[in-house]
Amino acid sequence: MAAGTALAAGVTAGSATSANATNATTATTANQAVATPDAQSLAAAGADALVAARPAFLHASVNDQFARQHVISSGGTQYVPYQRTYSGLPVVGGDFVVVTNSAGQVVFNSVAQDHAIGALSTTPTLTSAKAAAVAAAQLKSVSKVEGTTLVVYALGSGPAALAWESTVDGTDGDGPSRLSVDVDARTGAVLHTQEHVMHGSGTSAWNGPNPVHIDTSGSGSSYSMNTPNISNMPCQNASNNTTFTKSTDTWGSSDKTSRETGCVDALFGAQTEFKMLAQWDGRNGMDGNGGAWPIRVGDQEENAYYDGSQVQIGYNSQGQWIAAIDVIAHEMGHGVDDHTPGGISGNGTQEFVADTFGAATEWFANEPSPYDVPDFTVGEQINLQGSGPIRNMYNPSALGDPNCYSSSIPGGEVHSSAGPGNHWFYLVAEGSSPTNGQPSSPTCNSSSVSGVGVQNAEKIMYNAMLMKTSSSSYLKYRTWTLQAAKNLDSSCGEFNTVKAAWDAVSVPAQSGDPTCTAGTNDFSLAVSPTSGSVNPGSSLTATVSTTLTSGSAQTVALTASGLPSGATASFSPASVTAGGTSTLTISTSSSTPSGTSTVTIKGTGSSATHTATFSLTVNPSGSETVSVANPGNQTSTVGTAISTLQISGTDSAGKALTYSATGLPAGLSISGSGAITGTPTTAGSSSVTVTASSGTASGSTTFSWTVNPVSGGCTAGQLLGNPGFETGSATPWTASAGVINSDTGSEPAHSGSWDAWMDGYGTTHTDTLVQKVAIPATCKAATFSFYLHVDTSETTTTVAYDKLTVQVLNSAGTVVGTLATYSNLNAASGYVAHSFSLNSYIGQTISLKFTGSEDASLQTSFVVDDTGLNVN
Repeated sequence: MAAGTALAAGVTAGSATSANATNATTATTANQAVATPDAQSLAAAGADALVAARPAFLHASVNDQFARQHVISSGGTQYVPYQRTYSGLPVVGGDFVVVTNSAGQVVFNSVAQDHAIGALSTTPTLTSAKAAAVAAAQLKSVSKVEGTTLVVYALGSGPAALAWESTVDGTDGDGPSRLSVDVDARTGAVLHTQEHVMHGSGTSAWNGPNPVHIDTSGSGSSYSMNTPNISNMPCQNASNNTTFTKSTDTWGSSDKTSRETGCVDALFGAQTEFKMLAQWDGRNGMDGNGGAWPIRVGDQEENAYYDGSQVQIGYNSQGQWIAAIDVIAHEMGHGVDDHTPGGISGNGTQEFVADTFGAATEWFANEPSPYDVPDFTVGEQINLQGSGPIRNMYNPSALGDPNCYSSSIPGGEVHSSAGPGNHWFYLVAEGSSPTNGQPSSPTCNSSSVSGVGVQNAEKIMYNAMLMKTSSSSYLKYRTWTLQAAKNLDSSCGEFNTVKAAWDAVSVPAQSGDPTCTAGTNDFSLAVSPTSGSVNPGSSLTATVSTTLTSGSAQTVALTASGLPSGATASFSPASVTAGGTSTLTISTSSSTPSGTSTVTIKGTGSSATHTATFSLTVNPSGSETVSVANPGNQTSTVGTAISTLQISGTDSAGKALTYSATGLPAGLSISGSGAITGTPTTAGSSSVTVTASSGTASGSTTFSWTVNPVSGGCTAGQLLGNPGFETGSATPWTASAGVINSDTGSEPAHSGSWDAWMDGYGTTHTDTLVQKVAIPATCKAATFSFYLHVDTSETTTTVAYDKLTVQVLNSAGTVVGTLATYSNLNAASGYVAHSFSLNSYIGQTISLKFTGSEDASLQTSFVVDDTGLNVN
């Protein structure tokens, strides 16, 4: 669930997943904070361990599953986003972010969902077709329905509901619209809507001094306005979506009504924002993968907007194209918002978020007068409606927008609702009484605020967005920005400014707000695991991690004490800089006595010393040990016999083992040889402990076992194997060579790391992807769904040269139905969800087949991910 927005009132919302990142380059400077792979892997491991424990703040139901997304790094902090499913269905509002330091230690959590889903039937009574009709009725006119998917809606304080989510394209009363609609799958009521349309060298109309530098493509006598180091960001004529070309690399004029000149301004602004994101935030492009979206100059409205697939630039009241820096950076800022965790910000915050990117890019460019000099007004150059700027960040009320937050803001008009957020950003950047020539800013509580500078304010804002969830609001942005400031500045100076600024615009304190206490240079020390056992003459290892908690990093020397006789400890390295890790190795000799010792690990720095303890158990000499392999958490269904689960154990003395278990679900039993069999009789979840004993030694392992209830004689669930291709191989799919893909640079997955990439060769080629599946006759509904991304080098807008067909085959391999055909004409950035009813095939064994056919020239790629065949 993500969206974008327009620049001015009247057009709202926009959404898309990451665009392709082909030929992307990352601009890196000395100021850029880039995490090492170790920091990201430690963050993923630490977050996964936390989530696996299913802590209370996740509000997890027994049927909830969690999928980690790509780790994002900024300013030395790691942000680990997750998506949630319930019985295999996506949960709208189930997302969350785990924040860690560079050692993988969790420092903060941001969760959209505020209560558990509980027991919820996944059988709809409303058909997907009826739900799509309800969704279409929300627009004035509809050009297409992109797809309808069964989801669980869990946003807000009300009970969770089964819903159909459709995205419809068309127009509303204010212009273009791309609207996602969640419709209750039982009552047909509309639960939620999300709008997705947010309202070389060259001679520039708005920027300067001329000529300005822009990056274009080509050589000799053939050039185009296609940015070479930013994927998917050409500048085009909106009349035909054709990229501007020329025989020379000199573009534009002083004519503000020239579309080519509009593209000079647009590319200059967007390329400047790309550099700002890299140098200030360490971000690789607007979409996070080195790319952005096509810019199209010539929209026939007094507006500009981002809709998830493009940025459209319209005109002002004088017919001049409005591609000034703060305008184009604002629209691209919606794209950044769209491509950070949680999607486009909501509850009245989306426009202020985009305005901060416009202001930051303007200050990064730092143009002299009479061009777009750095300031904190929005659209002052373009004079959109003949009355000057459209928003004022230092005093929003000067243009009729609120300076101060109130309970009416979340439901108000989105552009006016930007007032308190813009006011907050100005106070953080400049303070209430700047001394650098910027204007004074009134506060709602008559307080004084000292600013921290535009660059630091922008870093705080961006890092807060990396904690964003789908439940974003002003109240949550207060908490996220406070945590971001604390992460970025251990002295607490920025934290105190952020807090004072929120107080100054009347956004109240929240129970989840962090605190920050400044101190001397300090660190913390931890060891993982905290205990271990070893046979005499053997060794074990553990990881000692340090974390900078305040001030500047110091060198920490590591030592150990409390070892039993004959045992030694070593550290690699022997000293670390606060924030680093070391491997502890404890070695024992054959004469080391058995027993348990508390080993104290000491970290000694120049201004602080800390300790951690490790419990070391030395087994008796020649002692026998038993280990039992953990089979992983189990799921089954009432009345359905389980496949035999064989538990395996190993005895160090080679003795035979006898197995027993506690906590098995009713109807299941374990044999003395470790085989668990039976048919569950009662729904529920239990903790199972299996013990293996040789008679003189024993070992055990523990795992959970969930038994789901039956649903009308049909076991509700998802039937396809390897639906997201995350095994890294095709099985049980059958695929052409090279289809299963993990190239995140060229064709990134919709989720996870793998997808199915068909065609893309630019020559005559056919790829197939097929899986056979049996749909139980006892089920009443079957829905096939998948996400599809199409990109192409074809330039036509009318001819389908390259095609992907989606078909159903019977058990004999004969095509019995064609669900859809897609082509190069469906190319767009991001993935689009599609779903189809397979009710007519219930009780049959069928094959679902994708066939991609490409002609002799110009590539088209069809990328499929996150498939599903849900039955109930």
